[in-house]
Amino acid sequence: MAREFNVRPVVFPPGNPAAVPHQRRLPTAPFQPPPPRPQNPNIPFMSFDVGSAASAAAASTSFSAPIFGANNLSGSAGSIGGLGFDDEPPLLEELGINTRQIWRKSVSIMNPFRVNSDIHEDADLSGPFLFLMAFGLFQLLAGKLHFGIILGWVTVAAIFLYVVFNMLAGRNGNLDVYRCLSLIGYCMLPMVIFSALSLFVPQGGAAVFAMAGVFVLWATRVCTRLLVELASCGDEHRGLIAYACFLIYTLFSLLVIF
Repeated sequence: MAREFNVRPVVFPPGNPAAVPHQRRLPTAPFQPPPPRPQNPNIPFMSFDVGSAASAAAASTSFSAPIFGANNLSGSAGSIGGLGFDDEPPLLEELGINTRQIWRKSVSIMNPFRVNSDIHEDADLSGPFLFLMAFGLFQLLAGKLHFGIILGWVTVAAIFLYVVFNMLAGRNGNLDVYRCLSLIGYCMLPMVIFSALSLFVPQGGAAVFAMAGVFVLWATRVCTRLLVELASCGDEHRGLIAYACFLIYTLFSLLVIF
């Protein structure tokens, strides 16, 4: 059962807004900043003084910044590992390619009657690779693609010469495959010249065969001389070594002729 409450209605007098009661706020005191706290000089960042705190913090955490001058930059940029660019060896020497030594070996082969074997004491493959690529390039100009054949024949020829010489010398043989590759490659210089000259000579004529005989004998003599002087027990088997070298360079001459 609902319960009724008797509440008297509020009646405002008409036409008199001043009669409406208003709530009055109590007057408050003007704004006052909080009292300053005591500053501790040992802890500058706890202070509310921004200027003094920033200067104190900068003073407490200041350090000497590195000065990058022109001398320091040039010294650090121009030196690697304590050596300047002027003191570093050339790039070819770092790769083990001695251009002066290659030139001296090439010049010594140009004269088949006076071969300096002391220069070829230090074997390398930089000069032989250069001569083989030149030989293949001249063959390419003649319309023959023989790069793979040339590299394969040189490898087989070095192994063949190594086996033949060590069988002849027995236990006293000191010739290795690396030296064989070096000597055969450097003695390819006459064949490179022959390949270049054959571009200006009619193919299949007597002139090509005559030139082939001359350059094959040239390469055979130089290679035989170097093998005999650089390897021990070579004087006793000079003829057989010369025959093996003759067969090797005859095969390369056939690439040029045919």
